[in-house]
Amino acid sequence: MSARGFLAPPPAYVLDQPPTPTFSVVICAHDAAAFIAEAVESALAQTVPPLELIVSDDGSTDDLERALEPFRGRILVVRGAHAGPAAARNRALRAARGDFLATLDADDAYEPERLEALTGLARARPDLDVLATDALLEVDGRAAGRFNDSTPFPVDDQRTAVLRACFVCAPAIRCSRLVALGGYDEALRAAEDWDAVLRLVLAGCPAGLVDEPLYRYRRRPGSVTSARAASLASRVQLFEKTRRHPGLSPAEERVLAQSLQTTRRRLAAAEAEARR
Repeated sequence: MSARGFLAPPPAYVLDQPPTPTFSVVICAHDAAAFIAEAVESALAQTVPPLELIVSDDGSTDDLERALEPFRGRILVVRGAHAGPAAARNRALRAARGDFLATLDADDAYEPERLEALTGLARARPDLDVLATDALLEVDGRAAGRFNDSTPFPVDDQRTAVLRACFVCAPAIRCSRLVALGGYDEALRAAEDWDAVLRLVLAGCPAGLVDEPLYRYRRRPGSVTSARAASLASRVQLFEKTRRHPGLSPAEERVLAQSLQTTRRRLAAAEAEARR
């Protein structure tokens, strides 16, 4: 345990001189010109700067280029046709040079010490492949609690826990591990981040947390997470896909079946409400 409040499973190994990791911060943007500047500024203002900041333009039709003009020379922009967040993340992953891919949604923001905290966690625990901090939730501009208050971070049995909930918010993922597992699943229109973490954890990749709210997670009208029925439909798709995973224990299969059943019920209720 560090003075910073690190949470993680017992270490798989310890290094006398752990390397200092590098981070590629990635912002995926689709029609985000109105609010992306704050996200970019927060990533560039880190006390430990990223190796690079990549903006992946997912077929925007607004004036994203003008919004990014003040940052010319300080960011890398990669572009592609509109294909969803998973495709945008994969486009950035192919361009990334850092050890870790650190995600940042275009309408969210980093606190200034987030990358410093993740660097400390990675050096203290070089065996970890998924790194995160807690997040401050904001709804309509007002603070609404911390992410890990409602979704506790598990130190033990992360395999079972990830079948219930994605317990990390905007994680930094070791690029080599993510590439080896095929990147983000572009068949998912949402929940692609949960799917990636789930596949990593089931493949034996441990996750660690800095127990401080160093990410500002915002919910606004029109965001992907606010489109409830579509988000729940992607979760159903995620769970149905995971049922085909060959390495699940009987206990894990039961937890997965329960998660799938619960999500199907919530999806049916959301669809019924949308029809009113």
